[in-house]
Amino acid sequence: MKGAEDISKIREKIRRIALENAIKHEGKAQAKPVLGKLLGENPDLRGKIREISSLTNEIIEEINSLTLKQQMEIARNLWPEMLLKEKERIEEEKRLPPLPNADKYEQIVTRFAPNPDCVLHIGSARAIILSHEYARMYDGRFILRFEDTDPRIKKTALEFYDLIREDLKWLGCTWDAEYIQSDRMEIYYEYARKLLEKGHAYVCICRREDFKEKVERKEPCPCRNISPEENISRWEDMLSGEYDEGEAVVRIKTDLNHPNPAIRDWPAFRIIDSEKHPHPRTGSRYRVWPLFAFANGIDDHLNGVTHVIRGKEHLTNQQRQLYLYRYLGWKYPEAIHYGRLKITGVTLSKSKIVRAVEEGIYSGWDDPRLATFRALKRRGIMPEAIRQMMIDVGPRPADITLSWKNLYAYNRKIVDPIANRYFFIDDPKRMIVKNVKRDFTVNIRLHPDDPKRGTRVFTVKNRNGRVHLLISSRDFNRLKTGFLVRLMELFNVKVLSKNEDQISAEFHSEDYKEARRRSLALIHWLPDGDGIPCEVIMPDGSAVKGLAEENLRQASVDQIVQFERFGFVRIDQMEEKVKTFFAHE
Repeated sequence: MKGAEDISKIREKIRRIALENAIKHEGKAQAKPVLGKLLGENPDLRGKIREISSLTNEIIEEINSLTLKQQMEIARNLWPEMLLKEKERIEEEKRLPPLPNADKYEQIVTRFAPNPDCVLHIGSARAIILSHEYARMYDGRFILRFEDTDPRIKKTALEFYDLIREDLKWLGCTWDAEYIQSDRMEIYYEYARKLLEKGHAYVCICRREDFKEKVERKEPCPCRNISPEENISRWEDMLSGEYDEGEAVVRIKTDLNHPNPAIRDWPAFRIIDSEKHPHPRTGSRYRVWPLFAFANGIDDHLNGVTHVIRGKEHLTNQQRQLYLYRYLGWKYPEAIHYGRLKITGVTLSKSKIVRAVEEGIYSGWDDPRLATFRALKRRGIMPEAIRQMMIDVGPRPADITLSWKNLYAYNRKIVDPIANRYFFIDDPKRMIVKNVKRDFTVNIRLHPDDPKRGTRVFTVKNRNGRVHLLISSRDFNRLKTGFLVRLMELFNVKVLSKNEDQISAEFHSEDYKEARRRSLALIHWLPDGDGIPCEVIMPDGSAVKGLAEENLRQASVDQIVQFERFGFVRIDQMEEKVKTFFAHE
């Protein structure tokens, strides 16, 4: 290797490249790309590949031990052009693959069909966004259809219709037409009668257990071969109340030898006790309700849907509906079935969410512990982040697992360029700095990369050679006697002593170059006596309390800001005490 000065320069090059790579990969630099770029920029180092590799691995380990927030802080102070380059880098957006057979249709029509039994959550995002984006991509139509034909198990509530509409608008997925299935019952009855009259369906009055035994043996039940006239008579009896709940079911005839028992003579209509289970929109008017596969299949055709985009768990429903379409002489829509999307650490069971909100476990649909769109909005997650993540995931058939970390990465790219910076001191502790010879007035940019936004002004008063500051308990706990540290945009200090609530330090130097030369840690601060009470609600529902700088009063409710060295937050309330919700680091 070369002399000490040259080795120092090489270390600096490796550190810069490793840091840039780490920021691009969510905090974890990768050895091969770092080494490749280093050798590409410095081909003369190829002759010392073993030593260079060892040095690179050492520095990467050091960089990867830092949090992404700490990495970005170092980059901002040492190589600010790195972050500017990252933000200005034009990323080629992943486009959705073309729809199958799109050229065969005059107009592309897609739909999103929620059951209004809960607000929407991130588990619905893929179906919504892909369907909406494809409709817009082809200058087509996007339909919203409320599938509310199960008043017994998937209990619809009136509030959810409007809440779902609001969720879609927030996502930016406006619809061109809307249908509500509980308004279309007579249409379903009309097609049920047609199928019964043509002998493609029958009313089964067998006990459920008996039917199941026969169908598993691939045998017809006694009801399968009754005449169309008898079927119509039974159908009228179902509608008039001659049969009670569970006593009669309309079944669609299929192949009894089908390898999947769920396809064999599948149920299309059942009776629900309308007195015990009234529908919130139609009350007790209807007692015979279509099941999902029937109503969904009928409406996809009548609504003119050309492309159905849904999860592969609906493959069985497609097989069922193909019989329905064949009997009615219809062409089945193009079907795109994407793989399962699992999001780690997220509760997506709508029934569990509803029950927990009703029991007061969650404060409401926007409780930060939930993955509902309302909760994400309250935390400062931007709809564009959700949309871009789902477009990048696309309609691929393979199963995919995502995490909060993935969503935060998309959101960070959106909010980092627009979020003003402020100091927030959580659980404040005192620092008294001795040997300070004058007052200091500090101007710090609202955004480090945009001087046009203006600055925040801090005044630090010298009291007989001392200044009194507040620092966060996190910084307080890690500072030890003898440590040198840089107070951001102020000066460098040396820790002299420390007790439970206070640090005594002395002025060391003012020049930032000194801090950079010594690679000093940077900590934020507030003048003691300044600051406004501030509370940050975390994703687990806990609250972090402290003081925010007075300049935060310039911000407004709903604004996303960054508390430096803490994270991005959304301002929820701007009163005597400021209340915010934590988005992510």
